[in-house]
Amino acid sequence: MPSPRSTSPRSTTLRAALIAVPLAAVGVLVTATTPAGAATSTPHPTNPLTCRGEGVDPDAAVRYKTERVVHAPLSTIWKLQTDVERWPSWQAHVETMERLDHGPFRKGSAFRWTTPVPPNPATPATTLDITSTVEQLKRNSCIRWTGPAVGEGLRIDGVHVWTFTKVKGGVRVRTEETHTGPQVEANVPYATKVLGDGLEAWLSALKATAEADSGDQRR
Repeated sequence: MPSPRSTSPRSTTLRAALIAVPLAAVGVLVTATTPAGAATSTPHPTNPLTCRGEGVDPDAAVRYKTERVVHAPLSTIWKLQTDVERWPSWQAHVETMERLDHGPFRKGSAFRWTTPVPPNPATPATTLDITSTVEQLKRNSCIRWTGPAVGEGLRIDGVHVWTFTKVKGGVRVRTEETHTGPQVEANVPYATKVLGDGLEAWLSALKATAEADSGDQRR
């Protein structure tokens, strides 16, 4: 069952500010505005992100890597990212979410979620059904998950890596993702832009929510 959406004033404000948040984990074909000063795409990076020695698909043509410093405790950021059932409360385009296993978020954990996709140059309007599986994880350090996103006329196979490093005043959150599939490979520049927009928006939402949560805890 999906997590209930928060209706608090803070959640409402965040939701209004982040209405363009797409589901970059699987490349939802919804565009968003890249914030000023954010990192830009790094095609075929020489130093890909890894988690326990495993990274993104080295042969994928569609890839994006970016990072953001979040001024919040690592424990707050980690809980937001791994408490997947809470995603609908801070990611506006997560329509449903179901954790497919029980207990701590760990290697082998899986979750199924959906998100709408409006009509775009590649496909008609559809709903993506995504099943993500955690392949590698190191607590408070990194996560790598993989999985397909399937909708009408669309299939994307994604590999997504996240790393979390303490820095002065907060945590440097890095993320890198690759996509493969005939629809995204038919227009690599467009698919890369969509992926990049999504990852930048995801980081913006994570940063805004984590910093707001940590501010509430200090009050």
